[in-house]
Amino acid sequence: MNLILLGPPGAGKGTQAQRLEESHGLVQLSTGDMLRAAAAAGTAVGLRAKALMDAGNLVPDEVIAELIGDRLDQLDAGQGFILDGVPRTTAQADAIDAMLAQKGRRLDRVIELKVDDELLVERVTGRFTCANCGQGYHDKFKRPKDEGKCDVCGGTDFKRRSDDNEDAMRARLQVYYKQTAPLLDYYRARGKLHSVDGMADMEDVAREIETALKVA
Repeated sequence: MNLILLGPPGAGKGTQAQRLEESHGLVQLSTGDMLRAAAAAGTAVGLRAKALMDAGNLVPDEVIAELIGDRLDQLDAGQGFILDGVPRTTAQADAIDAMLAQKGRRLDRVIELKVDDELLVERVTGRFTCANCGQGYHDKFKRPKDEGKCDVCGGTDFKRRSDDNEDAMRARLQVYYKQTAPLLDYYRARGKLHSVDGMADMEDVAREIETALKVA
């Protein structure tokens, strides 16, 4: 099974992708990880991508598609994948579709995690983690049982991501709706899109995704 998870930053795509990896034996393909690995390995596409990034240029859609294709060649024929962070535009989606067709593969499902913008901003701007073990917390929804002390390791130092603030989050949402949201219609027209409530409890979201995967 080959999947894409779509949704704005903070919608929970990473959490659900990890669950799908474990429950279905899928491989999560992150463009950032693939770019770094290909550059380190000195592959032709990796070196091209590195040269572009070092020059401060965007990596073209066809290079992104080629990078994914190289990574797919390393997977067993029966291994499915989850695309993480790509496609971001309909042009990238076209390039990836063409590459998959050449390799005899296809996307099976595109899962949209639907969210409410205001609740999403509240969710993201309130989150923080234990600086020692990485356990996640939230100002409103999940505070440590003992104030100022991590439930897992007992650490007393906590940190927040620098971009987990309202201004940064709203800017990220604007980019998503401008560049990536058009993919919803793109995949809906192809009969691939299934939407789930991304604001529900994590377990409920996982169950909705499993139901969507069973749709013929």
